[in-house]
Amino acid sequence: MKILLVCSSGGHFKALQQLVDFWGRHPHLWITFRTPTTETALAGEPVQWAHSPTNRNLPNLLRNLGLALQVIRSQRPDVIVSTGAGVAVPFLLLGKLFGCKTVFIESVTRIETLSLSARLVRPFLDILYVHWPQLQRRYPRAELVQDKVTP
Repeated sequence: MKILLVCSSGGHFKALQQLVDFWGRHPHLWITFRTPTTETALAGEPVQWAHSPTNRNLPNLLRNLGLALQVIRSQRPDVIVSTGAGVAVPFLLLGKLFGCKTVFIESVTRIETLSLSARLVRPFLDILYVHWPQLQRRYPRAELVQDKVTP
């Protein structure tokens, strides 16, 4: 199974990194923003740098759409997994059109409403994971995942 890991930097990147027990067993490619943190963390990992910023930035949306088309056509991932944010939108939309399984893991900080990115891609998702029961009640097709808190 070939996995495409798509996220912005910061907390979205950290959340996806924490799922290494899943994606680390499979061929994968990262799509994220180039920052000192991501450069260090992804040293030795396959990565394509996305264009940022993405918030209200139409030129970068178009650049990332082109990047998504190039990466998806050349890599042919089986599944695209994202924790958000804006960079996820073109990859998940095009991925679905190319027959990829699409997974979005909503931020643990989203308790009652979905993020804009999740709302935009929701019709194109095979699985939407949320962390809070009240969010799952609002979006019944979402799957509930709760982190195990250790003392």
